[in-house]
Amino acid sequence: MTPSASNRQRAVRLNRIGLWVTAHWLRVALIIIGVYASLPWVAPTLMKLGATGPANVLYTLYSPFCHQFAFRSFFLFGEQAAYPRESTGTADKPFEAYIEGLPEFSPDRVVAPFPGVIGDPREFSPAFQLAAREFVGNEQMGYKTTLCERDVAIYSAIFVGGLAFARVRRRLRPIPIWLYVLLGIAPIAIDGLSQLLGNPPFNLWPPRETLPVFRVVTGALFGLANVWLGFPYLEMSMRESQQRIMSKLARAGISIT
Repeated sequence: MTPSASNRQRAVRLNRIGLWVTAHWLRVALIIIGVYASLPWVAPTLMKLGATGPANVLYTLYSPFCHQFAFRSFFLFGEQAAYPRESTGTADKPFEAYIEGLPEFSPDRVVAPFPGVIGDPREFSPAFQLAAREFVGNEQMGYKTTLCERDVAIYSAIFVGGLAFARVRRRLRPIPIWLYVLLGIAPIAIDGLSQLLGNPPFNLWPPRETLPVFRVVTGALFGLANVWLGFPYLEMSMRESQQRIMSKLARAGISIT
C-alpha cells in the first residue's frame, strides 16, 4: 500500500469515527454523566459491605470536585438521610449532636495542615471543616456520598434533563441567557454566597446553613438550566459537523451507509 493510500484510509477512518460521534454524542454524554452521578452512591454501599479500600478510592477521586462536608452530604444505611447543622433549624437530630464524643471531632484534635484545634464545631473553624471533609461516617450515622447534596442534585438533574432532551432534541431551543441567570445561577449563588460570607474569614453576618431540601432544589435548577442552555447548542454543532463530514466523504466518493 502506498503512503497516499494509507493516508487516505486513515483519513476515512477518522471521518467515520467523527461521523459516529456526532450522531451518538448524546448517548455517550449520558453514559458518562450517569456513571459520574451514580458512583457517589456506590462508595457508601461499599463502606457498608466492608470494602473500605475501593470506597476510599472513590472518595479520593471525587474529592477535588466537592468539599465533601459530612453535614452537607447525604448518608446511606444510617439513622438519617442527612445530618444538617444546628443553625439550619432542622427538626432532625443535628450534626453536632451526632459527633459529640467522636474522636474524629474531639475539640482538642489538631487537624493538619491547620495549627489550631477543632474547638467548638459551631465556630466552623478550618480544622473542623477538614475533619468534616475527612469523616465518611460510621455504623450509627451510615456513610456519606462522595458528593455533597447540592452536587448530587446537579449531576442527577443533568442526567434526567439529558434523558428528557433526547425526546425534544430537534425542537428545543436554548434557554435565553436572562432566564438561565434567573432560574439557574441566581438561586444557587444567593444560597451559596449567603452561607460563605457568614463564615470566617468574611463574617459579614451571623453564620447560616441551608436545609438539604434547598440544596437539592437549587442544585437541580442549576443542572436543568445547564442542560437547557448547553445541550441545544451541542446538538446544533454536532449536526453541522455531521453534515460537513458527510459532504466530505461524498465528494471523495465514499459510501456512508
